[in-house]
Amino acid sequence: MPIIITLGVILVILLIPIFWGVGAYNKLVTLRNRFKNAFAQIDVQLKRRYDLIPNLVETAKAYMKHESETLEAVVAARNQAQSAEKAAAADPGNAAAMKSLLGAEAGLTGAMGRLFAVVESYPDLKADKNMRQLSEELTSTENKIAFARQHYNDSVMTYNTRREVFPSVIVANMFNFGPATLFEITDSAEKEAPKVSFS
Repeated sequence: MPIIITLGVILVILLIPIFWGVGAYNKLVTLRNRFKNAFAQIDVQLKRRYDLIPNLVETAKAYMKHESETLEAVVAARNQAQSAEKAAAADPGNAAAMKSLLGAEAGLTGAMGRLFAVVESYPDLKADKNMRQLSEELTSTENKIAFARQHYNDSVMTYNTRREVFPSVIVANMFNFGPATLFEITDSAEKEAPKVSFS
């Protein structure tokens, strides 16, 4: 009888770390999937913005015949951002892909800001119904991107915290749960969405 009790105690002692390890692994998988899903929400809004930009450029092109350089810069920045977005969407946990996306998005924000600064000097373009509608849609999309980015960053922070704390760090290192990258803008000028007020 004492041998059975001893074996039972040994078995329980051996099973506790196994159950803990399985629980820690499952929690890390859940949190990783949560931040990837949060990035998918950003992805949807970025694609929406990328789809709006060509329409905006086409509308502006009719009025801004002498501003082709500005329009071409917007299109080039949009294409670069779209390429970087595809790479980041394929693996949101890839720090290099996220860094590339952040840089491309900063370039697009700058190009869009220059476009809207030029649009201000074209009263007919500012009054154009299509331009106003596209600008409103772009503003709405920018707001949705900001909310999606906040949710993504919260999910990344929860995941990174879980993978760095003891004893979860043991399981994280054992099964290669790498850190996730925040979707943040470091330059204060880039933090503001392009201004699209046509008042």
